[in-house]
Amino acid sequence: MSIMKPSREVGIAGYGAYVPRYRLPAAEVARVWTEGETEPPIKEKAVAGLDEDATTMAIEAARNALQRAGIASQLLRAVWVGSESKPYAVKPTATIVAEAIGATPSVEAADWEFACKAGTETMQAAIALVGSRMADYAMGIGTDTAQGRPNDDLEYTAAAGGAAFIIGPKEDSLAYLEGSYSFVSDTPDFYRRADQHYPQHGGRFTGEPAYYHHISNAARHLMSELGHTARDYTHAVFHQPNVKFPMRVAQELGFSREQVEVGLLVDVIGNPYAGSSMLGLTAVLDVAKPGDCLLLVSFGSGAGSDAFSFVVTNLVVERQTKAPATRDYIARRREIDYALYVRYRQKLLVD
Repeated sequence: MSIMKPSREVGIAGYGAYVPRYRLPAAEVARVWTEGETEPPIKEKAVAGLDEDATTMAIEAARNALQRAGIASQLLRAVWVGSESKPYAVKPTATIVAEAIGATPSVEAADWEFACKAGTETMQAAIALVGSRMADYAMGIGTDTAQGRPNDDLEYTAAAGGAAFIIGPKEDSLAYLEGSYSFVSDTPDFYRRADQHYPQHGGRFTGEPAYYHHISNAARHLMSELGHTARDYTHAVFHQPNVKFPMRVAQELGFSREQVEVGLLVDVIGNPYAGSSMLGLTAVLDVAKPGDCLLLVSFGSGAGSDAFSFVVTNLVVERQTKAPATRDYIARRREIDYALYVRYRQKLLVD
């Protein structure tokens, strides 16, 4: 099966990120549950405050994307939000975001789901919408306030953050699309049934048959069809559930640490699920130079991967400084302890 290319050439017209300021050290989680005897998988993670959720983070990221694109919000013909931590079970997040940024009423809005690749699903759809000339601009967002059950391995990494991308015509893009490819299967590595508060993970299914299998196949197929090898890319971003997984898959695909380290944020902000790989791409775009070739490969449990190849244009230079850089949000940190984390994430139910 060949890769996906729209009939009209498109790319990223604007991008934006948001990361909450609160940080929970992984050592604090280990202190509470294992008396410090566990070796944490990351340094710390970003935690949403009492007045933050997936919607507020999406709005901030969307506003930053609009600033970089330099377009009026009314030019957006779609606002799509990918998340697995929507504040409402029945009510779209996308309509709230569209209203907040001034894109309503002549806009298509909807929420998307596919675990951690819900965000890149919105990008695929935006590429198709603009690429078919049904719209000139469309926005895709990945945002999550990820939850991990207390004393579960996920609690070390489940974090908060969001990223937004505006897809537009190639001539107005800071990075144009070469092509994309999606690879999915029914692999039950991570799931949460209705009315359950915390997700469950499938143990041995999370590595070889899920993460590695899907990311490797998506990346290899895309690069093969484009005639690229790892050497052709300046930067590569892979989904980041921890530090080990993306570094291993990068090595297996032929990428060096230098090619992946700019977009590797999990050690300092954790894994904001639908926002993970997209946030990594925003960090790369903050420092990218014209002519750079970029690879993005997401992963969503259940399971699947979306792979994208972009080439950076001259427009990136003027647009990088129009909104806060992702690393600026990361540097703006306030450390909290486990007790405050429990309060902020409402892990204690009080009648």
